This record gives sequence, structure tokens and C-alpha cells, in this order.
Amino acid sequence: MKTYLEINVPIKYDDPWFEELRNHFAGIPVKWQKDFYHITMVFVNVTPKGIDLCPLLKKHLMAAQAPELTFDQLDAFVTRSGMYIIHLSTSHIPEHFLSLTEAIRADMKAAGCVIQSDFMLHVILGRLSDFNIALPKLRSLTQSFSIPPLSMTLTDVDYRVYRGKTIFETQLRKILVSAKPF
Repeated sequence: MKTYLEINVPIKYDDPWFEELRNHFAGIPVKWQKDFYHITMVFVNVTPKGIDLCPLLKKHLMAAQAPELTFDQLDAFVTRSGMYIIHLSTSHIPEHFLSLTEAIRADMKAAGCVIQSDFMLHVILGRLSDFNIALPKLRSLTQSFSIPPLSMTLTDVDYRVYRGKTIFETQLRKILVSAKPF
């Protein structure tokens, strides 16, 4: 059974910048993501029989700090299957988020899980299967679009069956910044 751990990213299809992006790609047959925006922290192709990953995830997530990310980059890449992905990313990944993700991945590997690929922080916005468009042209279009920096605190984490139900969900804790006294 394939599973994955995702941290939800609260963007909306009708956000003005996203509408402008879709207009920027007018005439190109992009299948735009309409909801369920997230960062996949780990994708598990195979979990050994009898292994419950929920205690492992709880160990890491129950005390984890919610990352604040500023999404400030658009780009595109090609998957192993040849599909193009238009995605949102950040120029700076907070160290505590990267450490959390790597620790979870390492513990899953130690438990015998087969994990797909290395971690690459991205939020899928659209997919394209039109092979008449070259990746350099697609990347040029993404990079010519001026995205406003989108800062957000990511709290909602779900462990799910691939294309299926949620197995475990939690919220990461927000760090409160106290105001300085006058």
C-alpha cells in the first residue's frame, strides 16, 4: 500500500495571483490543481507488513514547530513519467522543517519502508502532458511571472493512503512571539 505524509498549504484556486498565473498560461493546456495543495514530506512506496507508522509519526510531529514558509518562486520540472509539473516553491526552507522532514524519512527507512525519491519542497499548481511544449519554454513562462511573496504558517499534517483515506492527522504547534513591553 502506497502512503504519503503531507503538510497542507492554504492557498486557494481563486486567489488573485493564481488567477493571473492561469491567464499567463492562456492557450497552453495546463490541468490546474483546484484544491488539496500540499508539500509531500515523504512518499512511501512499500511499508513492511505489520508495521504501523503512526507511532513513529506521532513521535516526530506531536512536538514539532509549524514552519513559516514564504513561497516566492515558480518553476517547472518533468516527472519520471514525462509529465510536466508547474509548482510553487521557496528560496529559503527553514532548517527546523528540513530537519523534521529528514528525521521522519530516516526513521521510515530504518523501519524498512521503501521511499520514493529525495525530498524536494514544491506545491503542485498544474500538470501538463503536451509534449509539443519544451521544458525550457515552460520554465521560461513560469520564471517570467512575478509572484508576490506568500508567507504562511503551515500547521495541518495528514498521513494518507495514496488516492485514499486519511490514516492520521495532526496540527503542528505555532510558536507565539510575545510583544515587547513598552
